Amino acid sequence: MVYEESNLNEMLRLRREKLNKLREVGRDPFKIEKYEVTHHSKYIIDNFDEMEGKFVSIAGRIMSKRGHGKASFIDIQDSEGRIQVFVKVNLIGEEEYEFFKTYDIGDIIGVKGEVFKTKKGEISVKAQEIVLLTKSLQILPEKFHGLKDPDLRYRQRYVDLIVNPEVKQTFILRSKIIKAVREYLDNRGFLEVDTPILNTIAGGAAARPFITHHNTLDIDMYLRIANELYLKRLIVGGFDKVYEMGRMFRNEGMSIKHNPEYTAIELYQAYADYEDMMKLTENLVAYVAEKALGTTKINYQGKEIDLTPPWNRMSMEEAVKKYAGVDFSEINTDEEALKIAEEKGIEIKPGMTRGHVINELFEEYAEEHLVQPTFITHHPVEVSPLAKRNPDNPRITNRFEAFVNTWEIANAFSELNDPIDQRQRFIEQLKQREAGDDEAHMMDTDFLNALEVGLPPTGGLGIGIDRLIMILTNQSSIRDVILFPTMKPIENK
Repeated sequence: MVYEESNLNEMLRLRREKLNKLREVGRDPFKIEKYEVTHHSKYIIDNFDEMEGKFVSIAGRIMSKRGHGKASFIDIQDSEGRIQVFVKVNLIGEEEYEFFKTYDIGDIIGVKGEVFKTKKGEISVKAQEIVLLTKSLQILPEKFHGLKDPDLRYRQRYVDLIVNPEVKQTFILRSKIIKAVREYLDNRGFLEVDTPILNTIAGGAAARPFITHHNTLDIDMYLRIANELYLKRLIVGGFDKVYEMGRMFRNEGMSIKHNPEYTAIELYQAYADYEDMMKLTENLVAYVAEKALGTTKINYQGKEIDLTPPWNRMSMEEAVKKYAGVDFSEINTDEEALKIAEEKGIEIKPGMTRGHVINELFEEYAEEHLVQPTFITHHPVEVSPLAKRNPDNPRITNRFEAFVNTWEIANAFSELNDPIDQRQRFIEQLKQREAGDDEAHMMDTDFLNALEVGLPPTGGLGIGIDRLIMILTNQSSIRDVILFPTMKPIENK
């Protein structure tokens, strides 16, 4: 059924009239503060042999009504599922039954009664008392069509959760996944900490920040793009294993893989390197998959993906050689690299070097092939301002990115702890900012001071939690794993 605008307005008006009539006779549902619930739908259905004949008190939203005359059936939906309720005039009384007949789909009611099974074999509750707890003044989407428009689903997630029960399961899984991540780290001696979300310097990543203003201090501040530099300060201060999971904010484009605010975890371990971080990453993801799904072999959008360690390993230059056909062991100058970039159709940007070209060719030609879990290692130093150089080849860093389903889900380094090298890299980043790169790193003199105090050899890791959840819950858009994704206001559409 498609509601005409005039019909919809009439139906909404009728619901308000019903509420007014209830208030006139002293039955205002919005004055009720609580209702005792003894059981939920799933427990009653799963344990019918134990529950048959027992008196229960349940509560939920009316999702369907059928029947007429002096007996009716309704389905009510609670937090765990749906259950049928049988309502008969001689069990609840004529006056109550008359009120019950005015209740609408979407209303929230409390029901007390006996558990039984109908002649058709459906487990139900035979109502002896029904109380209207909340009058719904809006119309839920019609049963067979539901709420299918993705834009509207994200804007009205509360309705989405009501009429599309599978959506609720995704977010229950999300909670299990996040709990398992914390469990894995806590069991290995990591300390969960909190660091500032408002920063005077946007650091720890190459990204464009959101800018806000603090009135009392009269200074501009940035919502964090990463928590890396604060967590490293804690390693300097003597904590050997720390992590923080929370929201990050990047003022960048939106896509099925990008939301302006998203959940990430960063962790740091003193006296460890990027190899240790690789082992931690593959084992953590496998542990989480096993905990949340019961398996490390998953199906994502028709693709079989095996998360079982060990994962594939390949250097960035090896990936470029394999997928772009360019061997950078034979290309040593920026001029040679830029010529190759032009031939391959890569956009040449100011200040671009050999290292930038390697990274661009990797993104253009290699990423799309990385469906099975793969660690891409040894990024060029130009695109890794916070990673330690490889001692045998100072052009590259001891860094990796983890790819699953062609997506980067994790980024890690042997952390740069040489304050002189770090200062020089910040200076190079400032030059890139002056050349127009608003994602280049800012100078953070206090962080440099912390490095001068002394950061031990440290391994660091960041994981995009939302992308990991997308893969583990088989969702095609990041908006399907964020309860309230960023949306353009309707009035501006």
